[in-house]
Amino acid sequence: MKKGKKLYEGKAKIIYATNDKNLVIQYFKDDATAFNNQKKTTIEGKGVLNNRISEHILSNLSQIGIKNHLVKRLNMREQIIKLVEIIPIEFIVRNVATGSITKRLGIEDGTVLKEPLIEYCLKDDKLGDPLIAEEHIIAFDWASKNEIDKVKKMILRINDFMIGMFRGVGIKLIDFKLEFGRLKSNGKQEVILADEISPDTCRLWDSITDKKLDKDRFRKDLGDLIPAYTEVAKRLGILHEQSNVSAVNVTKLSSVKRKKK
Repeated sequence: MKKGKKLYEGKAKIIYATNDKNLVIQYFKDDATAFNNQKKTTIEGKGVLNNRISEHILSNLSQIGIKNHLVKRLNMREQIIKLVEIIPIEFIVRNVATGSITKRLGIEDGTVLKEPLIEYCLKDDKLGDPLIAEEHIIAFDWASKNEIDKVKKMILRINDFMIGMFRGVGIKLIDFKLEFGRLKSNGKQEVILADEISPDTCRLWDSITDKKLDKDRFRKDLGDLIPAYTEVAKRLGILHEQSNVSAVNVTKLSSVKRKKK
């Protein structure tokens, strides 16, 4: 598939056109950002790991009937995805209270919630992705009531599946962010899961030690992020458990082989 012009560049990914108007190429960058882009750096190999982890999770979600934009992974950093109109809402799913909600509401960090809590944030970096209510979404026509109801049902199923998947490899799913998009097909429009699901968009803690295996390592200066992301990939069976070659080195080796050819 031929890669065309750049359509969009976000904080962690770039979207390119292809020769198929219904498909685009999603490129995973090594950029790491936090606090609405106030803290940022480049971490070599992060994009490779997020590409692999997101592919694994979205592929598994497809198998349980959760429609999403993933078509297939092209290479270490790129995926072919369906072109969708992104709904301008970030859906935050919380199983355990940590991060901004603890500061906002004075809740003790690590409080286990009786039921999953879904929060909504408007996707607008200039405004700092403000927290909004479902009434705002409907009042300002960012999504319809029917769309939100469908999304909430998908979210609860996704959450149940991911809790079980991560629990099986000794990881607690604390919270995560989801995005959805409108897909037009055969004159009809449906809402499907989009963006990525990775340690960039999830809080993941080791089940025994509560060690952070996600982007909080960067946010809170807890140490190198790559070993944590690599650990998640290994536990999910994406990287061989006994391999001594990191995702970064795999990328470098692949690059060297291409140059020799």
